[in-house]
Amino acid sequence: MSGIRDRNDDDSGYQREVTQQQQSGWPLIATLGITQIIGYGSVFYSFSPLMRPLQETLGAGKSTVVGAFSLALLVAAGCAVFAGKAIDRSGGRRVMAYGSILAGLSLAGLAQVDGVFGLYIAYVGLGVSMAAILYEPAFAVLTQAFGASARRAITALTLIAGFASTVFWPLTQYLIGSLGWRNAVLVLAIFNLAICLPLHLGALPPVSSKPGMGPGEPSDNESQSLNQALRTPAFYFFAGTLVCNGLIFAAMSVHMIPVLESKGLSAIGAAALAALVGPMQVTGRVLEVTIGRRFPMARVGLVALSAMPVALLLLWAAHADNWMLAAAAMIYGASNGVFTIVRGAMPAELFGRAHYGAINGALSAPYLISHAGGPFLVAILWGLLGQDYGRVILFLVLVAVSGATLFAFAGRRVRSQTDRSSARSTK
Repeated sequence: MSGIRDRNDDDSGYQREVTQQQQSGWPLIATLGITQIIGYGSVFYSFSPLMRPLQETLGAGKSTVVGAFSLALLVAAGCAVFAGKAIDRSGGRRVMAYGSILAGLSLAGLAQVDGVFGLYIAYVGLGVSMAAILYEPAFAVLTQAFGASARRAITALTLIAGFASTVFWPLTQYLIGSLGWRNAVLVLAIFNLAICLPLHLGALPPVSSKPGMGPGEPSDNESQSLNQALRTPAFYFFAGTLVCNGLIFAAMSVHMIPVLESKGLSAIGAAALAALVGPMQVTGRVLEVTIGRRFPMARVGLVALSAMPVALLLLWAAHADNWMLAAAAMIYGASNGVFTIVRGAMPAELFGRAHYGAINGALSAPYLISHAGGPFLVAILWGLLGQDYGRVILFLVLVAVSGATLFAFAGRRVRSQTDRSSARSTK
């Protein structure tokens, strides 16, 4: 009976802590939501509307300009572990503030480039800043601040940040049309220096915090360091999942409209149908916070990843006048929206929170690499497979099935930890 009372006392203490964290943490979520919208919008999503002006000004081909952005993603992958370790040691304030400064200065440098070399230097700087200001460092800050209730905080953040492309694609295009692309990029630089930098300095915790653990979560004593995590199969199973998801998401982000046009849609019709993906990502996150929160993250992630091959098969089988095209776009968007949350919350459930920043940084590296290479790989496959997007989609179905399978293996570790925690609490 004493064991049951101790367990009830632990659970009630955990619930009180969760309530306190939620009451005090919403300003932090709102702050990070604003800086994520600006960070993603100015550094990541700005590339698409800037691509043509950069080509025309520099006299460079599309592949050369796209190569600069791919290099930025590779640099971000290489810096992610170092940023995560720094957040583990001293919190996110300094890391994200320096990231905002570097993003602002790199964008200001981009506005002055007159050759390909300068373009690549600017995007190297932007790549370093990505490792310090985008989702991975923000997830680490929330995991430190919210502890076992970080899953809900991460969901709330992704709901806000999900509007980055909605805001910044048209805003950047408007600024380019009104001010010219160089002045437009300077405005984006000012956003980082005048808005994100003060918010990161003023609202983020100055040092790392370690709130109590929740039921079934590894304690700090059980949490693994990066070196320990690297010696477990679960790390590589989950890393493989991220590679598969990153490849599909990046490839479809670039090739979605050509794929839809290959089904017989007009350019306008393809763009309108592709526009369903963004709202469905937000819808998927709303479903996670309302319905999915009742279930373990491992189960939510498996459902989201299992939906991906379904969406791709519908896309493969559909025709221009077929309802399956809309269904494919909606399921694909919802799956990606939910998996963004899984990507942020799952490392803590697998390895604990004590070294979350370093481990999540290491996991983000292969994700970013696959993100950088996905569009090029699909373009190569498209040529090798007879310029047939149908065959390419079937390849992506295999990638999606592989990602879901790898995630299922990684989820076994979470279930075994929950079983051990339950056994201890009943002693």
